[in-house]
Amino acid sequence: MFRPRVIPVLLLKDNGLVKTSKFQTPTYIGDPINAVKIFNDLEADELVFLDIDASQQNRTIPLRLVKQIGDEAYMPFSVGGGIKSVEQIRRIIENGAEKIVLNTNAIENPELVGLASEICGSQSIIVSIDVKKIEDMAYEVYTYGGTKSTGLDPVTVALMMQRLGAGEILINSIDRDGTKMGYDIDLVASISSVVRIPVIAMGGAGSLNDFLKAVKDGGASAVGAGTLFVFIGKKNAVLINYPEKAELEETFR
Repeated sequence: MFRPRVIPVLLLKDNGLVKTSKFQTPTYIGDPINAVKIFNDLEADELVFLDIDASQQNRTIPLRLVKQIGDEAYMPFSVGGGIKSVEQIRRIIENGAEKIVLNTNAIENPELVGLASEICGSQSIIVSIDVKKIEDMAYEVYTYGGTKSTGLDPVTVALMMQRLGAGEILINSIDRDGTKMGYDIDLVASISSVVRIPVIAMGGAGSLNDFLKAVKDGGASAVGAGTLFVFIGKKNAVLINYPEKAELEETFR
């Protein structure tokens, strides 16, 4: 039976693990390496780490941290944050990451996506697209951690990234981030219906049923979540968690 991948997407700030709400007010959660150890025990499908300040600070995710994650993680993991050259991509993969995530620099320097896919293979390249709703049925792509509008439509960007050689699209709703309101299914479907590569839904997951809706109604190939995997209960107590395999198999049955 096919089961979509269920991916904790973990945010990094000052080498610590944080969680945001609508890309704002980052709350410290704990040490990312401890989180990796817990997700190892919980047998997570894979992990994504995103350094949320890297592009704004004109740097990339620290290689030392990538290597630490690689030394601990039993599952595949991807990293993103300020990556702007093929050499940086090579070094990140050499330090243990299976995939890299391009966001701001994929928009500002699209040629990087093509070069990276030629050298590392498209299966190693995820393009993350951060999106805000600007009208009832209209969306706009934002860069630099959701702080800079681009005037670009996410469907146009997704198609361009596929053409350039991206292996996956991570479509992230800024409006739903940290809200537990459920994914923006219309947004997810607008991307999955036009691209041939896998689409990872992100932003707003609050329950296992939201995972199912993203796949069944949104056409996503995988689902990502942050809040759901680091907080628990109405008061958002910090607790790293992940569904048991039986729960996931029942959800997607």
